[in-house]
Amino acid sequence: MSLSAIIVAHGQPSDPLPPEAEMHALAARVAGHLPGCEIRAATLAAPDALRAALQGLDEPVVFPLFMADGWFIRSLLPRALAEAGAPAARILRPFGLLPETADLAVTVLGEALAARGWAAAATTLVLAAHGSGRSPWPADAARAMQSAIALRLGFADSRLGFIEEAPELVEVAEGAGAQALCLPLFAARWGHVEEDIPAALRAAGFTGVTLPPLGSDERVPAIVAGAIAGAIAAA
Repeated sequence: MSLSAIIVAHGQPSDPLPPEAEMHALAARVAGHLPGCEIRAATLAAPDALRAALQGLDEPVVFPLFMADGWFIRSLLPRALAEAGAPAARILRPFGLLPETADLAVTVLGEALAARGWAAAATTLVLAAHGSGRSPWPADAARAMQSAIALRLGFADSRLGFIEEAPELVEVAEGAGAQALCLPLFAARWGHVEEDIPAALRAAGFTGVTLPPLGSDERVPAIVAGAIAGAIAAA
């Protein structure tokens, strides 16, 4: 039975070192929930980071800190693991597809409403997601998240916009009004969250509140730890 895991994220090709450091910090927080389990992290954007993280581990499980199971999970990550010497590594369900992640989104939005004294029925929700030009899975995952939120929080309007496919975020954010929340469905606060989403919202004239990306919430390490613990227990 494996007692080790690697948390893998895409990272930031243009500046790989800061995300790599953030991932190592996340691994330490996850390890705090899993005594006796070796937890490491790597980004695919940092050269040789995955190979280094695999060194000395006995068949670790791999937790993808991704919002969907698209091309990166289905193609790039298995290839990267094989090239790093771990072709048989077990890849777990990605962060964005866990039911606990949908629960977290509902909690975060509920807290944001309560903090402002807003009723969901009078508030517009704008979800910002990545999307993809090469596969339907990222958009499908974002729509599933949108549906899960709608089942539990009755927003006046729920809009979903993408960075890399239609409908684009700038389109759906237009006319949202001041009583609006934008939740980025991203695993970390990197390139798209720091640059593309703010640019799109500015272009749309968005005057609502933009929340931190879902994956940056302080409760994420416990969610990741739970997924890893479940996989280890089932091994």
